[in-house]
Amino acid sequence: MSHAINPARRLIGVGVGPGDPELVTLKAARILREADVVLVPATEASAEGPGRAEQIVLAACPDLPGELRRIPFSMAQRRGIGHKRTESWRASADAAIDAFEAGAHTVALATVGDPAVFSTFSYLRGNVEERMPDVEVSLVPGITAMQALATATSTPLVEGREILALVPATVGPEKLGQVLDLVDSVTIYKGGRTLPAVLEQIRSRGRDAVLGTDVSLDSEQLIGLDDVAEGQTLPYFSTVMSAPARTTTGGSL
Repeated sequence: MSHAINPARRLIGVGVGPGDPELVTLKAARILREADVVLVPATEASAEGPGRAEQIVLAACPDLPGELRRIPFSMAQRRGIGHKRTESWRASADAAIDAFEAGAHTVALATVGDPAVFSTFSYLRGNVEERMPDVEVSLVPGITAMQALATATSTPLVEGREILALVPATVGPEKLGQVLDLVDSVTIYKGGRTLPAVLEQIRSRGRDAVLGTDVSLDSEQLIGLDDVAEGQTLPYFSTVMSAPARTTTGGSL
């Protein structure tokens, strides 16, 4: 593999979309193929098998010439900075830095969705920049689960003067309720285990919602609010969208 004399070391966060490999952008696929090392998150849920980002990368780029390397990211802790989370950040930064020190010039992290939206790339970037400040960092945007769910249900996220909010359920029911009171269209991430509390906030305001799991994959499930069983929870990769009822064309203009 040939490189220019002393080229800059590059760390690139590559968004690979919600799951369907056809939703990986042309630029993302090119960067993944050009990278010397492609890092993919491995969580407790993926165990010894490939995680979602790895599955997308291998399906979109089966001829990947660079090395594919799994790095740990702990999902066991939902809030705060605990020991497991700190250790996973350190180990992930070690993997990137080891790759650079072994001669890699471009290291890419493939992240589900978009690298600027609730992404593991933020933590990897912060740790690498602290220890190797000369590394150039860039991002390649990806399609989010929010967009994929809106498309799957043929629902415009926002129209005209409507306001859109993206909320992690981890903010708690009180703050989520405040957002629901203020904003026209609300999408909620990370609500799998706290789904009953999330839906209670939506129902208590007379709003409708649709729930999506594995959106854009063959295993996709779309569930209307009235079809959710009492006490039901969902996997981590689930999205709740509550959009306003629209009765007239252009009514929000």
